[in-house]
Amino acid sequence: MSIKIDVFSDYVCPYCLLFEGVLAEATQGLNVDIQWQPFELRAAPTPTLRPEDDYLPQVWKRSVYPLAQRLGVPIQLPSISPQPYSRRAHEGFQVAEAHGKADAYKDRVFRAFFQEDQDIGSLSVLGALADEVGLDKSQFMVALGDGKYTDRHEALLERAQDLGVQSVPSLYMDGELIQAVFEPQVLRRYLMEQHKDVSITQANA
Repeated sequence: MSIKIDVFSDYVCPYCLLFEGVLAEATQGLNVDIQWQPFELRAAPTPTLRPEDDYLPQVWKRSVYPLAQRLGVPIQLPSISPQPYSRRAHEGFQVAEAHGKADAYKDRVFRAFFQEDQDIGSLSVLGALADEVGLDKSQFMVALGDGKYTDRHEALLERAQDLGVQSVPSLYMDGELIQAVFEPQVLRRYLMEQHKDVSITQANA
């Protein structure tokens, strides 16, 4: 049996980047179907946060950096001010998914923002990242510029709202919405207990 897991995340959420490795370790060898779903922490026209204000540095010092160190993930508070809106990046994921490059694109955008201090709200930056993961840059930028995937993105955001998603990363499995945990063993044990008939993939059996 396969476990379907919807992971709601946002590209400007450092915890979402940190959760990637946790989820990968927790589900290693399990037959899972993981779908990354969009969620905008601050959608336009709501102002986004500024790294020079007190809030972000305090949160990073108190929570993000210690967690990242424990998980062994390099990460830094981006200097882009104000922080970018993530809608374009999310719609870019839809383009990438349509061409079989979803995971590569997602990982590249996360790294660009939190490890390389790149402005992922910029169309030109996203186009360059898309090119790096093997997407046709010109087609990618046209799709974003024309809003080809805007309706799908809106529909997915509406689903997140209907499910009660209020923070990320959040997981939706078997009709239940749960907050992500950052202990791989705890998450794996939960999955195994909830899905006693989950199958192990042949390669890892």
